[in-house]
Amino acid sequence: MSDIPKKEQLFQLVRSNPFVSQQQLADQLGLSRSAVAGHIASLIRERRLLGRAYVLPTARAVLCIGAANLDRKLRTLGALRMATSNPASAAETYGGVARNIAENLARLGTPCALLTAVGMDSAGDALRNHAEGAGIDMTGSLKLPGAATGTYTAVLDGAGEMVVALADMALYDHITPAFLAGRQPQRSAASLVVADLNLPEASIALLLGDAQRGGAQLDGARLVIVAVSQPKMDRLPRDLRGLRLLILNRGELEARAGRALPTEANVREACRTLQADGAQDVIVTCGAAGVYHTVPGDLHWLPAHEIPAADVVDVTGAGDAFSEAVCWSLAQGDTDLTRACERGLQAAALTVQSPHTVSPALTPDVFSAPSPQEQD
Repeated sequence: MSDIPKKEQLFQLVRSNPFVSQQQLADQLGLSRSAVAGHIASLIRERRLLGRAYVLPTARAVLCIGAANLDRKLRTLGALRMATSNPASAAETYGGVARNIAENLARLGTPCALLTAVGMDSAGDALRNHAEGAGIDMTGSLKLPGAATGTYTAVLDGAGEMVVALADMALYDHITPAFLAGRQPQRSAASLVVADLNLPEASIALLLGDAQRGGAQLDGARLVIVAVSQPKMDRLPRDLRGLRLLILNRGELEARAGRALPTEANVREACRTLQADGAQDVIVTCGAAGVYHTVPGDLHWLPAHEIPAADVVDVTGAGDAFSEAVCWSLAQGDTDLTRACERGLQAAALTVQSPHTVSPALTPDVFSAPSPQEQD
């Protein structure tokens, strides 16, 4: 790059890392800090950069924040027997709630970015390369020396239903409020922020606070939170003001409520409590049965698509595909939550019929045809 003017060299460095500091730019280019500041001011005047943190003028992306793991799936070849060895097949793929949602969004042609943490190991390098190859912007993610990339191990029975899952997610404790504060320009530039509950409670609270303050602005990013497990529901703050949408399953709702919720009336009451805590809307998934979602003053039920048991290959990733389709709808500016959930059920149905955590069959054309509910 020695023959390229310094301003152009600086612009290329910013393109590769929008979060690079002025001192780092000065060191790499052999310039003074004041010279770097002058070039940046010139690029801002030219609208090639959009101000602080050197945000580049691209389409507003959906920003996913949370887990990106190496997923291991073990599926028994016959009926599962507890407390003994079972013949099984094994497979490895890329997973993590936030990562899965981001890849699904990328398959739908939506600009998307992922803020996560990976280790400086072969798994982390492979995961990062795969994500970028899928069209996910990984700029700003953490790469931690001396840490192992997160893993998720699921045990499936012969029918493809999950029996138990084990998650090593301590890595995501490094996605702290201080880290997120340093990524504030990237978050503000997003059309939608989707966070999973692998993040620490304080980090979730920061996202909620920023969403609440930005809610009065027409360009303020909206916030969706996706639950990941019952044990991690204690990471969800009590004050949910600023939250556009909470997506969780019935067991996670029970964990939040602190009691069993056997009836629809119980679920409705628990959702109203979440809305009293500040959430604008709530979606409660109920596995293969269907989903509840809030409507003004009430709760609406949508049954899942009927899929013959013989066609169910693997349920892993179905919930993330559902969440992605809902977020895709919101990112398109579609505020009809019933329609968003119908799309989510379509995406989930495709995913359970695929051996992949993210189904290759998921394309924008999927949502152009009417769903079974719409046909009825």
